[in-house]
Amino acid sequence: MIAPVINEIANEYKDTVKVVKVNTDLNPSVATEYGIRSIPTVMIFKNGVRVDTVVGAVHKSTLINTLNKYLNMK
Repeated sequence: MIAPVINEIANEYKDTVKVVKVNTDLNPSVATEYGIRSIPTVMIFKNGVRVDTVVGAVHKSTLINTLNKYLNMK
């Protein structure tokens, strides 16, 4: 449901961010490690540290606004 939006963002920000998708059904240890209980869950990491999480099928603008919050930080 959210995959096309994630793909668009990955393409638009390809020179700025790395987008990675994980199938939690095939990688349950990742779901456990990060406390993922709902799909879709989008996590934003900065310098290897999780800085934000968006749960649910949200509008593209919500994801971009959340992402930009961390891209504009110094």
